[in-house]
Amino acid sequence: MNIRDQWPERWPLQPVPRDAWAEQHPTYPEAEPRIIRAALARAERRTGGNWYVFAGSRQVRADRPLGFHVAGTELVAWRDRSGALQVGPGACPHLGAPLSEAAVHRGALVCRWHGMRLGSRGRPGWKPLPSHDDGVLAWVRLDGAGDEEPLDEPVIAARPVPRRSIDAVMAVTGVCEPSDVVANRLDPWHGAWFHPYSFTRLRVLETPPVDGPAPVEDRFLVEVTFRVAGRLGVPVLAEFTCPEARTVLMRIISGEGAGSVVETHATPVGSTADGRPLTQVVEAVVATSPRTGFLLARNAATLLRPAMARAARRLWRDDLAYAERRYAVRTGRHDRAGRKP
Repeated sequence: MNIRDQWPERWPLQPVPRDAWAEQHPTYPEAEPRIIRAALARAERRTGGNWYVFAGSRQVRADRPLGFHVAGTELVAWRDRSGALQVGPGACPHLGAPLSEAAVHRGALVCRWHGMRLGSRGRPGWKPLPSHDDGVLAWVRLDGAGDEEPLDEPVIAARPVPRRSIDAVMAVTGVCEPSDVVANRLDPWHGAWFHPYSFTRLRVLETPPVDGPAPVEDRFLVEVTFRVAGRLGVPVLAEFTCPEARTVLMRIISGEGAGSVVETHATPVGSTADGRPLTQVVEAVVATSPRTGFLLARNAATLLRPAMARAARRLWRDDLAYAERRYAVRTGRHDRAGRKP
């Protein structure tokens, strides 16, 4: 008798059939480009209030500054004496020294070139920027980079409560624009083909409309099995939505881990030496489960976070190739590959 016939349906782990990759059901007939284009166009009209994710909350420390770029602007982040997030321009107003190399002393930056102290009150020619720490991700509001009406706080989708969840954050950077990253996430059909090591038995059950009135929230509803080990997987029902222009949210709505979310944020960084755009993908995984074993596992969250981040980074190794290729194709740069200037 087939083991799948005897396997209890209530168990979260289920047997996965041994199907050859090339024998999967093709998804290209359903993956209509116009569906993705329409959902992307509506997502880009949703305001983020000029807020940009730049790091995981734990990356910003009180003992040293974190340097980064958003939309070509050099910035620096640190924590003050109360632990609050602070963000400001990355160049010292005196002679332009890199504040990413400054010391943090009593909650303020001290420039290593001449000792200028820069804190939350600022100085002439140097003013801290609006910032927000949501407990998982660190944000900065850069009104000079965006053309949206500023919001007091970023648009953040509901997450599992911290005391019953584990979160992990990873970041990678690719040669593309934020829209290419968002378009990748608005193509759930590629999952089992492009990531067979992680997904199988994927079916898109619901897609947003192409024409007609724009929905309040575009939604892709996906039935998929996450591979765990060998021929075992976890079947779930998940939805993909865009709370704002540079964010795609995946939420498990039924199955093991219901309520868990994966937030994918696309932040423009700057440009390469030859003028191509650079985009940083910051992805936060916030996992939850009512099972006793999961609550016990929270005690080992420090050990689990690196493994969760590695799994996300493995997926983005492929998905960045997708996003970069999309950028190259739509801009015609793939035709120039290998040509001499």
